[in-house]
Amino acid sequence: MTDSGFDPILLDPQQAGVFFVGNDDIAQVEHAARDAELLVRRIDLRGCTDKDALLARMAEALATPDGQGRNWDALSDQLRDLSWLPARGYVLLLPHAAELRDADEASFDTLLDLLDEATVGWQESDVPFWAFLALPDDEFPDEAPVH
Repeated sequence: MTDSGFDPILLDPQQAGVFFVGNDDIAQVEHAARDAELLVRRIDLRGCTDKDALLARMAEALATPDGQGRNWDALSDQLRDLSWLPARGYVLLLPHAAELRDADEASFDTLLDLLDEATVGWQESDVPFWAFLALPDDEFPDEAPVH
């Protein structure tokens, strides 16, 4: 366990993937990722309502090299490369993801697909790549009582 209370599972590329968490959980995930010495990038989606805004925020957070395109193909390539950000693994935190989902479902779905593809690519390289998209806490059902 790390100081944050999370398992070192974050270091296992085969467990990595794209996950939904509550908005209140993002800080804990960030703390655990930093404990695991993974590179963390926070891409706040508050007020992000379309593809162009999303691509701009992703490019800024990922510090993409000059001359890189701002389209879905470029983002896909960037997420699967990240050679300009060398690290033992990566964690993308996307708080307020529901704002994009509710405003532009097609872009939200494309983002999920690209993140999932990137995860698979990084698994093949044995590098953990995680994406945590935060949704309102009330969108998660309460846990059923244990009997």
